[in-house]
Amino acid sequence: MSVTEPVAGHNISKGIMLTLISICVFSIQDVATKFLVTDYPSTQVVMIRYWGVALFTLIWILREGSLKQVFKSKRPGLQVLRGALLVGDIWCFSTALMFMPLSDLQAIFMLFPVATTLFAIPILGEKVGVFRWSAIAVGFLGAMIIIRPGFQAVNIGVWFQLGAVTTFALYTVLTRKLAAYDSTTTSMAYMAVVGVIMSTAVGAFTFVPMGLNGWLLMGVVILTANVAHTLFTMAYREAPASALQPFNFLILPASIFVTVIFFGHWIDAISLFGATLTVGAGLVVWWRERGKAKAALPQTD
Repeated sequence: MSVTEPVAGHNISKGIMLTLISICVFSIQDVATKFLVTDYPSTQVVMIRYWGVALFTLIWILREGSLKQVFKSKRPGLQVLRGALLVGDIWCFSTALMFMPLSDLQAIFMLFPVATTLFAIPILGEKVGVFRWSAIAVGFLGAMIIIRPGFQAVNIGVWFQLGAVTTFALYTVLTRKLAAYDSTTTSMAYMAVVGVIMSTAVGAFTFVPMGLNGWLLMGVVILTANVAHTLFTMAYREAPASALQPFNFLILPASIFVTVIFFGHWIDAISLFGATLTVGAGLVVWWRERGKAKAALPQTD
């Protein structure tokens, strides 16, 4: 995802439409992944997914320029760490899908914008006032209501999903930091190479032969991953990030819908209430960041 405002385009309606389509595609990817991890190791699913995404990335990079030039980074260590964090996120999320319904996992994942704000303080040196600290506290309260520690046995999937939230938030913060040093092409190249190496190093030792249905579902995962990320990138070229960010929270209702359709599971009322608090906290964080970005713009008569 781009972390800068688009240089051209400024078609907000088109950007919103592309964002909504990408959310639908991401939901299809999650459903296919959940079906896969029921029969095959999550590490294997992540490995094959990365092979497909890396092939797409390689084709895209070759259109942009030479491989030698693309891998010239001003912060190669941070690029490797960023790629490793994304692998960790996908590993954790795919494993969590083995233990919990998709809608419940996405309810916990709504904590991500708040966690990103928290990590941005030490890593990016961002200043956070009382207003955003309050939003962070409410976000964590919402997460605790979903998890309910002490009132029910904590599903092991919760811990994996919290790991996914943590790693993806750190990945996002490093993406913002590296945007000041390297091009998007360089970041994508490192992400693909690190992902292939790490996922293969683990997935190759857990490989289970896949049947036709398994390969078809794997094809859906690879296709939707590439299409969704492409649509997301296109959306941020058409409209400012500040205009699109609130629509990302529609991932939760989309996940609830597909979970009911494909798995017949309804999210319980308490978890939904907790998710609502977390989404509200995330929207507050977005609103404050949007206001800060507007204040930083040069004033004109």
